[in-house]
Amino acid sequence: MISNQILQNTIDGLKGITRIDLCIIDTEGSALAATFAEPERYIEAAESFAASPADSQMMQGCQFFKVFDEHQLEYVLLAHGDSEDVFMVGKIAVFQIQNLLVAYKERFDKDNFIKNLLLDNLLLVDIYNRSKKLHIDTEVRRVVYIIETDRDKEGNDLEKVRGIYGGKSRDFVTAVDEKDIIVVKELTEDESYDDLNKTAEVILDLFRGDARRDTHIAYGTIVSEIKEVSRSYKEARMALDVGKIFLPEKQVVAYSTLGIGRLIYQLPIPLCKMFIREIFEGKSPDDFDEETLTTIQKFFENNLNVSETSRQLYIHRNTLVYRLDKLQKSTGLDLRVFEDAITFKIALMVVKYMKYMETIDY
Repeated sequence: MISNQILQNTIDGLKGITRIDLCIIDTEGSALAATFAEPERYIEAAESFAASPADSQMMQGCQFFKVFDEHQLEYVLLAHGDSEDVFMVGKIAVFQIQNLLVAYKERFDKDNFIKNLLLDNLLLVDIYNRSKKLHIDTEVRRVVYIIETDRDKEGNDLEKVRGIYGGKSRDFVTAVDEKDIIVVKELTEDESYDDLNKTAEVILDLFRGDARRDTHIAYGTIVSEIKEVSRSYKEARMALDVGKIFLPEKQVVAYSTLGIGRLIYQLPIPLCKMFIREIFEGKSPDDFDEETLTTIQKFFENNLNVSETSRQLYIHRNTLVYRLDKLQKSTGLDLRVFEDAITFKIALMVVKYMKYMETIDY
């Protein structure tokens, strides 16, 4: 469970303080970490010691110790030397490694719990029973962030985020697939949605150094009970998808800002196709030329203001009116009429949604 690098760092630190060489060998006869060269020469002695009933033993000029994890032998540790000081340092090293085992196991248990909580794999009674056992508060404000990036295979991105929100904090950082990193963040009573956006920007800064990486962050709404965390996760997941469709230029998207895009995202595709057929009579906005599409976009951006739109397009007002009249003849919708403009805007969004769904691999 503990990585070899963590074990190596631990005994390197102990040697730096005590100047005594240490080595850790697993129950399968592999040297996992050592502060000296050729630790393999002690493997046979370690295997013999592991099979004996003794908890510590002096062999080949070294003190051998057993490291247990809940009464099960996990490692054999040896310390160079036969003095009482070496014995004491060996016992300290064993104590340190056993504490690491406990800490990592607790984190692993919590990680499993959070994953199952996010994915709705727990009964309500199990949520509260396991929360109590793992010392996790059940009635605090929390929000779920999803960070989508091209994660490296070594897991450095996950550890990078854990460096901010893991460790001694009351937040949880985990992953349920190979692409996304999930942060379940605990909030204070005075933290608002503005603060949530600032937190998302802090996370985004971790990945801004590499311009080749495409990173998006989405977050759900604030929940007050642990049983609602899965809802915030689902909201963040939807915000991530809806943001890609309707807000592709934004790297941070909040569920509470999705607007009508949230409703369109939940429409069945057959219903969308029927709607487009009714509005455009068999045509599609993809059939419009670039000039028409640019005109429509600018007209919406300027809140259906003919004068401002013609000014920004550098065309005469009458030219814009002519284009709008032409569009009305081909679609039956007059964008200068508020109701028709809404219908047309929704239709464009529906087409975007359908095109996005076609690109998804199921």
